[in-house]
Amino acid sequence: MLFNSLHFVAFFIVVTTLYFSLPHKLRWVLLLLSSFYFYMAFLPVYVLILLVTIVIDYYAGIYIAKSHGRKRKLYLIVSLIANIGFLSFFKYYDFLVGSIDELFNVHIPYMRDLWLSSRIIVWNNWVNSHLNLIGTDLPILQNIILPIGLSFHTFQAMSYTIEVYRGNQKPEKKFGIYALYVMFYPQLVAGPIERPQNVIHQFYEKHDFNYDRAVSGLRLILWGMVKKVVIADRLAIYDNAIFSNLSHHSAPTLIMASIFGPIQVYCDFSAYSDIAIGAARVMGFELMTNFRRPLFAKSFQELWQRWHISLTSWFRDYLFFPLGGSRRKGMLRGAFNLIFVFVVSGLWHGANWCFVLWGFTHGILLVVERLIKPFTSKFVRFLGSASTAITTVFIFLMFGFSNAMFVSKDLHEVGGYYKNILTWKSGGLYKGEPPTAIIYCIIVVAILFIAEYTMEYKPQIKLLGHKNVVVRYTGYVMLLTLLLLIGVFNGGQFVYFQF
Repeated sequence: MLFNSLHFVAFFIVVTTLYFSLPHKLRWVLLLLSSFYFYMAFLPVYVLILLVTIVIDYYAGIYIAKSHGRKRKLYLIVSLIANIGFLSFFKYYDFLVGSIDELFNVHIPYMRDLWLSSRIIVWNNWVNSHLNLIGTDLPILQNIILPIGLSFHTFQAMSYTIEVYRGNQKPEKKFGIYALYVMFYPQLVAGPIERPQNVIHQFYEKHDFNYDRAVSGLRLILWGMVKKVVIADRLAIYDNAIFSNLSHHSAPTLIMASIFGPIQVYCDFSAYSDIAIGAARVMGFELMTNFRRPLFAKSFQELWQRWHISLTSWFRDYLFFPLGGSRRKGMLRGAFNLIFVFVVSGLWHGANWCFVLWGFTHGILLVVERLIKPFTSKFVRFLGSASTAITTVFIFLMFGFSNAMFVSKDLHEVGGYYKNILTWKSGGLYKGEPPTAIIYCIIVVAILFIAEYTMEYKPQIKLLGHKNVVVRYTGYVMLLTLLLLIGVFNGGQFVYFQF
């Protein structure tokens, strides 16, 4: 069920109305059944995968809390293996098998020649017999469909057992409440990736209807819908035409796509988070903030403190710090930890070498930024007040140029993209269909930056939250008019559903 559909509008109204109509003790049952329905609207059979992992993690949490010593770690490992195993099978099996086949098909003849020339007959026979087993005999399961949001609810489930193991969360005794923690429909498919300490206790609390809180949630939903339907899906008309064949376009076209691309991804993904947080807020639940206007970041470190906060904080707490972080075991180990975490983050986004390269690139950029910080600090002081604008534009452009790795089908496309820019392949701007596509893109980008600039630097100026009722409702009318006039109502799927 897509947030940007009439199906969801009807679902949200019915569920919210029933939620406040039912006695408190039955509300969690309504939310759980509604969440199952919400997920099964995509592909019913895959709810079974969630049920299996929910059962495993529920009992793992209980046994972790009851056990001591090695047994506690054993139950945690069982839980992690189950979650990572399902994720690996559905998301990475074909990628791993295809990579192994490609590696050995390309490199084995050369390797065999080296072994033959060195006349190590025993080794040669052993290698031949074993490498032939590794080759193309492994099946590619092309008919496997990746369950919607698998990476999101897998990481949320893993955070539960890890926090129970660390002693930061008591094991949930009610199976239904734990299932609701994993299945809670607003953030089930694309986050935010919540922690048990923030959410589980809220299912026990009674939430009476609160007008101000409901209006705040509905405003967030409205702004999320504008970001998705008006901005992201409008930019997608232009971007998809370019990104579907990056290496064949001119340098000006690719630069324009590098500007629009990250804005499209940001608006699409943050729109989902806004609608999820808003829908939960109407019912009285508070989910964590997932984006804080990352396009205004003045450094790469700040960018990742503002972008997909629930995921970056997950990797920080459950991978980066356990590896030693950046302060322990020396500078080189810290740099390795940072790059490794971002490579894993790239793989989290998709089973493609382009995502690995994207993660590796951002890891390198963060390491380089830390190394040259003493020099850049002097440069920023020299620029004075102009430094904010210059560094913000620079980080945005660098982020935009790296976006090609994020959207490309393969490394060949990535290479063609950068080659055409560096060699300045001539040609005009691709105007797409209709011819006014670029004009629409410029309009919606201007709307976004005006709105977010105000939120970032002029928070006292509030349109939707203005005290004057005329000003407030003028804002509502303006956003609704934008939705109706230039919104793209084709039921476009959210970008992060594929992750």
